[in-house]
Amino acid sequence: MCCVQPGRILLIEDADAIRAAVTAAVGAAGHEVLAREHGDHLESDLARFRPDVVVLDVMLPGRDGFVLLEVVRARSGAGVLMLTARDSVEDRVRGLRSGSDDYVVKPFDLAELVARIEALLRRMGRLRSRVTIDDLVVETDSGVVSRGTAPIGLTATEFKLLTYLAAHRDRVVTKTQILTAVWGYEDYDPNLVEVHVSALRRKLEEHGPRLLHTVRGMGYTLRTSPR
Repeated sequence: MCCVQPGRILLIEDADAIRAAVTAAVGAAGHEVLAREHGDHLESDLARFRPDVVVLDVMLPGRDGFVLLEVVRARSGAGVLMLTARDSVEDRVRGLRSGSDDYVVKPFDLAELVARIEALLRRMGRLRSRVTIDDLVVETDSGVVSRGTAPIGLTATEFKLLTYLAAHRDRVVTKTQILTAVWGYEDYDPNLVEVHVSALRRKLEEHGPRLLHTVRGMGYTLRTSPR
């Protein structure tokens, strides 16, 4: 059983760099993303794409985020997370009182944003609380990991790495995808991934056969047997 049912995320953000970075990070976490630079298509996107979560920038050309929030609330049961460069209590209070579920101030960490989106998905029942692969059990809410009857102690980063790999079980993920999903950026020494994968693999193999495999020249995969 996989811990993630891919969510449908509608992102409306007019800054090209932010839109591209968020799309990559949320996609790397296993979710489907529809990205728009304005809200002109919001009504049709809500009807056709049927997002689970809508991420809205406040400062948008045409209708701003607060106006679009009203449209989402009138036409959809999606969760709403608002992005803004306005670091003011008034704007945050206005957004929350208008019906947004969460509020993130720019600049933000991509990993944190993905975590907040997944918190909304979890409250909506879109994320499972447990993943099992062979004899490996990962309790995604409590952070408890075990193989058979043996508990496995992981660091916070190792646990995040494991849940990401579990969400993509039987699929090969690249170092860049892991960097984006776990650390929130892709322009970094890939040895960081190798070190944490090695540590995680060692702890998993203390209590059973290999589950975390290296696919030469491609990346890593979590599965019960090599292919």
